[in-house]
Amino acid sequence: MTVTLRRMDPTGADREALIEFMTGNPFPFHLWPAPPREQVEQAIAEGAYRDDDNDSFWIDHAEHGRVGCFRFEDIQDSTAMFDLRLAAAWRGRGLATDILRAATDHVFTTHANVNRFEGQTREDNLAMRHSFVRAGWVQEAYYREGWPVEGEDPKASVAYSVLRRDWANGTTTPLRWALPGALRANTPTGE
Repeated sequence: MTVTLRRMDPTGADREALIEFMTGNPFPFHLWPAPPREQVEQAIAEGAYRDDDNDSFWIDHAEHGRVGCFRFEDIQDSTAMFDLRLAAAWRGRGLATDILRAATDHVFTTHANVNRFEGQTREDNLAMRHSFVRAGWVQEAYYREGWPVEGEDPKASVAYSVLRRDWANGTTTPLRWALPGALRANTPTGE
């Protein structure tokens, strides 16, 4: 694998580097595309980057060095979530698939309580959506107008996940989208 996750110390040795990374890169597909320093400092102080439920890592590439940061969220729950941030210079290079695989390996080997690993992105973030699929994740939800965008109409939020058993077996469990007969008969079109 070309990427590794290196645990950061967000309140100590890595604090300034984290603040510089978060404020020095635009993140157009995130809820806060340009977080100000004060917002990042507050998030660090509140434990968003490291506490019982969150943990953060630098993403190191074998050839390119540090390319971004990865934050695990809700790691005490059976469904963990994440926030992936690539530096602007490293987007569009196909790195996200390897990053998702490394993060999936990490969460399932270090957190026995996690059974499902979920991520969400905007409907128009096609590169990330392709990365999810290439990494073996399954699209589970499409939340219409679920992602607020400042100065624009809301976008859909698209959710993907991977199950522990699929990760362990190297499989992908497809979704069953069909409605049971009784529910199908009650739909407006009867289909």
